[in-house]
Amino acid sequence: MDPLLQGKKTINIVWLKRDLRSIDHLPLYMAEQDGLPYLIVYLFEPSLIQYPDTSLRHLQFQYHSLLALDKKLEKYNRKVIRFYAEAIEAFDEISSCYTIKYIFSYQESGPQITYDRDKTVSMFCDSHQIIWKQFQRDGIIRGIKNRENWDKNWYVTMSSPIIVNQYSINMLSSFDPVKKFPKELINELEKYPAAYQPAGEENALRYLDSFIKERSINYTRHISKPEESRKSCSRLSPYLSWGNLSVKQVYQALEHATKISPYKRSIKNAITRLKWRCHFIQKFEVDCSYEYKCINEGFELLEHPRNDVYIEAWKSGKTGYPLIDACMQCLIQTGWINFRMRAMLVSFFCHHLYQDWRYGAQYLASLFLDYEPGIHYPQFQMQAGTTGINTIRIYNPIKQSTEHDPHGHFIKKWIPELQDVPENFIHEPYAMSLMDQQLCKVIIGVDYPKPIIDVIEAGKQARQKIWGHKKHPSVKINIFNILQRHTRNT
Repeated sequence: MDPLLQGKKTINIVWLKRDLRSIDHLPLYMAEQDGLPYLIVYLFEPSLIQYPDTSLRHLQFQYHSLLALDKKLEKYNRKVIRFYAEAIEAFDEISSCYTIKYIFSYQESGPQITYDRDKTVSMFCDSHQIIWKQFQRDGIIRGIKNRENWDKNWYVTMSSPIIVNQYSINMLSSFDPVKKFPKELINELEKYPAAYQPAGEENALRYLDSFIKERSINYTRHISKPEESRKSCSRLSPYLSWGNLSVKQVYQALEHATKISPYKRSIKNAITRLKWRCHFIQKFEVDCSYEYKCINEGFELLEHPRNDVYIEAWKSGKTGYPLIDACMQCLIQTGWINFRMRAMLVSFFCHHLYQDWRYGAQYLASLFLDYEPGIHYPQFQMQAGTTGINTIRIYNPIKQSTEHDPHGHFIKKWIPELQDVPENFIHEPYAMSLMDQQLCKVIIGVDYPKPIIDVIEAGKQARQKIWGHKKHPSVKINIFNILQRHTRNT
């Protein structure tokens, strides 16, 4: 029956964001503890869907994570109510039917658009006498000016008990949002490419288990290899980014494994990178301007003439450098490559092609199935050399290729045009004679592009420009402030 016909009932709301799971979930726990009936909601906000860092693959992962969560909750007569609406529209619609006492959610270290959205939600709550309780996510602390004692606090959080959520039977009538999803969008969300990692809590736990028991054996050894790392890396990043697992769950599982696993060294290295992940999100939480301006404002003075031909070649994997192109094709098709290859793509874009990091950051964000703003933007700037405090790394794609894909297996997997190129030419197919090209059934400049730049000369010029600019007074002035905010006592 319509609640409006009975008088408004008082309820709570659990607002899911990047926390699509049923266990170790504090907002869901608090909703149960409060005792009032509650709705669980997830918002597909049109403004965020249209934001350039968002892509269909992100939405598909979210949607299928929600379907998996619904299956976990159905025995309690619960499901996640999915809105295709802006946050204010959704909460206003609910408040027209119910009196909302609490909104429970996790904090979100997102791009500027989500921060602005949260400010409007906060004003809405104030005007409707709603208490919005936001909880700390994954050891990230809101409102701190530097990271003094952050390490200590993070370990305390990670060692605290995992919440074993219990659920009551939902007695509220079903809530059907007025605004419907566009049919075309629903059709796309229902699809899920087999090349992507499967979404949802159960799949996340399965990946964690297989990493601990089997795949971690070569974690350290293969971490930089583009092909081998697809198996030996934990591959937990999408599940952490969208909250199918909490960082605490992974931390405690890995810590336990160090006591019993024969692969202790690899698992300890994975723990180090888990903390490193939160370290970068905390940087972003302290200063979200990483998304849109050089964190060292002195680098705003260094001009990068836009070259749309270069940008399009990089985006489409048509640069003429096989490892660069293979990584981009792999990303386009699967949504994942390892960390070193990500760093190489950014380095090539910002240094060899000498493009402003902002021209490529949102595009790569849209490709990463595991896109996490708090990691993505600080890392992008670090690799672009715009911090002033980090070593400038200019990755030579030929050197990376010969070291990490020496036989060209990864290259040939993702660039089938080079399938017949012999090993001694696979890293530089443009060095083949025309006769060799004909024998390999690939004509450089026709079937596969010629290199769009001279990687040696371009790297040399980039070093001179960037290293020279590090001496600029404006860069030096900003270094002190960055060190105070982002590296103190970490």
